[in-house]
Amino acid sequence: NGVPTDIVSLRMSHCRAEHAAAGAQYHLAVLHYRECLEAAERREDCRAVEFFALKLAACYEKMGLTEKAAHFRALAGSGDLPLLG
Repeated sequence: NGVPTDIVSLRMSHCRAEHAAAGAQYHLAVLHYRECLEAAERREDCRAVEFFALKLAACYEKMGLTEKAAHFRALAGSGDLPLLG
């Protein structure tokens, strides 16, 4: 998988996601937050995984996709990290 794990790429994806979410472009925000979530998982950074999972949940709620939102909210609350399965 070609998901970058370096901190600069992660920060850029996070900035793109925040900008898209601020503009109510939730489909783009989800795309970038997923990149961030995958990078956080590769870095084994549990706090970042929780953070990005909650960001994804919020986007999915705004999109009316409550099931997907619940999945990512649960992921944020779990200690185990079988992500994006």
